[in-house]
Amino acid sequence: MIKVLVVDDDKLVRQGLISAMPWADFEMEVVGEANNGEKALEFLERHEVDLLLTDLAMPVMSGIELMRAARAKYPSLYIVVLTLHQDFDYIQEALRLGAIDYIAKVQLERERFDEVLGRVYQRMQEERRVRSAAMPDVYAVGLGYALIAGEGEPADASDPLLREAPFAGADVEEVEDGLWLWTCAEQAAPEDAALDAWLRRISEREGWLLLRVASLTGKRRGTVHRGLRGYRSREYFYAYEPDHRFVDTTADRLSSPPAETAEAIALQLRDEWLSLEWLREEESAFADRLRRLRDARLPAARLETILFVVESEWSRVFAAVAGERPPLPERLEHWNGAEAWFRDVRRWTAVATGASLYSADVAAAVMKAIAIVKDEWNGPLLAADVARRVNMSRSYFSQCFRDIGGKPFNEYVRTLRMEKAKEYLLHTAKPIQWIAEQTGYQDEKYFSRLFRDYTGCLPSEFRSRSSR
Repeated sequence: MIKVLVVDDDKLVRQGLISAMPWADFEMEVVGEANNGEKALEFLERHEVDLLLTDLAMPVMSGIELMRAARAKYPSLYIVVLTLHQDFDYIQEALRLGAIDYIAKVQLERERFDEVLGRVYQRMQEERRVRSAAMPDVYAVGLGYALIAGEGEPADASDPLLREAPFAGADVEEVEDGLWLWTCAEQAAPEDAALDAWLRRISEREGWLLLRVASLTGKRRGTVHRGLRGYRSREYFYAYEPDHRFVDTTADRLSSPPAETAEAIALQLRDEWLSLEWLREEESAFADRLRRLRDARLPAARLETILFVVESEWSRVFAAVAGERPPLPERLEHWNGAEAWFRDVRRWTAVATGASLYSADVAAAVMKAIAIVKDEWNGPLLAADVARRVNMSRSYFSQCFRDIGGKPFNEYVRTLRMEKAKEYLLHTAKPIQWIAEQTGYQDEKYFSRLFRDYTGCLPSEFRSRSSR
């Protein structure tokens, strides 16, 4: 069935169209209605729609504005405009934006509904034949790799990381800004070594994540794209881990978003953290408490609310002893930020009350990890690998390393590499690409950007200033 969304600011017009049109005769079904463009976009984000029937003159967001936004996000969507406007230029603008037909409201008083809908159906079939010749509506291959760029690390088609993706012969689609999908037959999947090398480069980019999507064969392109956008807006927050940038999923899972957490469970979790028992409980119990909170998959905004009320309660109890309040993150971009904050508050509390944070065994393990970093700083270094080598869990290792080493693991490694890069720039005439590779970075542009963030100038500028 062709799924239809009707958009018009006049409720009587919407109800009249929905009830009077012979939708079923043309394999159509109205799945929703909206009274303005913003509501329509919200509906499109959550539901599968094939045909958008929209008025042009609406408050909040006009039909033209809706068309621009919908065409950018949902290129496979068919659009028909419903309008009182008879101005040729106005209608031409709608057609230029991709409308397959337009219906003047006055026509609905003179023409039979089945003739109007039949014409729309015929235009859809013609457009579908044109599209299928250019790009199939369903995937004929079974495997996809979706790359999500972090908000703080924007990229475009010229980015070396995209150009050097290890998917030889694969088709690539830009689903939306910062979200790309490569598709290929399963037998054409990249070799593990090539994929691992690319993942190491992805791990250098803050917030970037790679999904391997199986079972694409026969799935509709629009459905897969919608699922990927939904994953980015909902699941990415919990799936992203700085030390693990690869997630396996399937096309069916993408199209079946997780159920929302019940309000009663969300309130129970808030009360558990408000009790402040977690400040002094054993690490295993604290880790289990964190796991339950993460498994609840609360929306980021709801999680931020819990942090706010917990911070207020902590300050009420400990502010007089600590002398200051633990700063709340400006914005939670992923779950790790929330976990780090809870661990920070435990550390603040331990310091304020004179309690010991870590045992001698934990301190020794972290010192061993620091020695590993200092010996292997110019090679691929991931916190997960080092944590495994010193027999610690990844999440606990990251917190202990930051407290004992004075900096987060990735920042500690980056500092060592940048200081060595400064030495190379000062004491050798080697090109920037060579220095980037010697300090663990394959991408010269990315290395230069990190160096500028660290020193305030590009490598070439640093060398030039130092030689004066």
